[in-house]
Amino acid sequence: MKKNDDDDSNGSVPPARAPLVVLVEDNENDELLARAALRATGIAVELLVARDGEEALDVLLGRGSRAAETGRRQPDLVLLDLNLPKLDGHEVLRRLQQDARARRLPVVVLSSSSEERDLVRAYQLGARSYVCKPIEFEEFVGALRATLSYWLTINVPPPAP
Repeated sequence: MKKNDDDDSNGSVPPARAPLVVLVEDNENDELLARAALRATGIAVELLVARDGEEALDVLLGRGSRAAETGRRQPDLVLLDLNLPKLDGHEVLRRLQQDARARRLPVVVLSSSSEERDLVRAYQLGARSYVCKPIEFEEFVGALRATLSYWLTINVPPPAP
């Protein structure tokens, strides 16, 4: 009899997959900083990066050239910058709200903007949280650690439709 990957014949439990986090960030330096900060948090995640608003929608809505990257998994967390090429973060949020499955995604805006109009608009368009990117690396690590800890370990998401 052929053994498949889901076979649990030795009684052990298969290892859990790391949470899937999608980082939407066009600035290469900010991406590298976010990757370093994610490593420094000590929280293991599977990270996918989208570098503009169109790529973000391709990944999150399972379309275009990046459709297969999530393996049909819904991301456990989306970290979304607002200032993006092609489509800005507000437009990404607006389009996610138009999709019944995507509107449930936990999208955290991770932006350098502390402008009230950006904050209010992001929440109006369905952001679940808004984090201003701290300038100092240690503060950035702390903000990411708290964000990941909450969304990946404390928050109880709704059941899948």
